[in-house]
Amino acid sequence: MQQVKLISADERLVFELSGEIDAATSEDFYAQVSAAYNHDKKDVTFDCAALSFIDSTTLGTFVKIFKMLRQDGNNMLLDRVRPNVKKLFDICALNTIMEIRS
Repeated sequence: MQQVKLISADERLVFELSGEIDAATSEDFYAQVSAAYNHDKKDVTFDCAALSFIDSTTLGTFVKIFKMLRQDGNNMLLDRVRPNVKKLFDICALNTIMEIRS
């Protein structure tokens, strides 16, 4: 199952995330997002409704993406984040620097 899918590139890049993104798949996740972003630099939204699990490696990948976007003056939104995934962002206080919606 594909875990990262670019579903819109109109006003912002919108990626649909699904399944599990962990240490084994986080490099592919970053590569797909950064390739699309470097082709069309604009704000990014991650639709996380179907994202069931992330680990600490994936948290680091989100931080890496966040920093890349901010350097260019763009924003990142994690939308429709499940409670179990949002909890990891909250524990690491990433919810204080990133826009995260349930």
